[in-house]
Amino acid sequence: MKYQIDVNVTTNYIEEQSDSSNNRYVFAYTINITNSGETAAKLISRHWIITDATGNVQEVKGMGVVGEHPHLEPGESYEYTSGTVMETPVGSMEGSYQMLADDETEFDAEIPAFSLSAPHALH
Repeated sequence: MKYQIDVNVTTNYIEEQSDSSNNRYVFAYTINITNSGETAAKLISRHWIITDATGNVQEVKGMGVVGEHPHLEPGESYEYTSGTVMETPVGSMEGSYQMLADDETEFDAEIPAFSLSAPHALH
């Protein structure tokens, strides 16, 4: 496939920054982006959809990731860690990265939905 970006995610609950008595739950997520396609591409922007356990949805759009616009040759990976704050101990995130291939083709790299869960929040 000419344009293929694979996205893998690991999550971590940040207990020391969370405060359940004030409905503040902090999560870190580490994203690994791999160019599995045949064409080099640059990450231009991101679009996140963050949903908490009550169905409240936040949309986050912005340029790059953690202030960077990684350019990935075929086979190369890029990893970064960021975070989010929710009002419930359980939620999910999904979205996409907007990419620009070296041949000027624009395409989206889907970020599959993943769960955010504080320890002992799910039984």
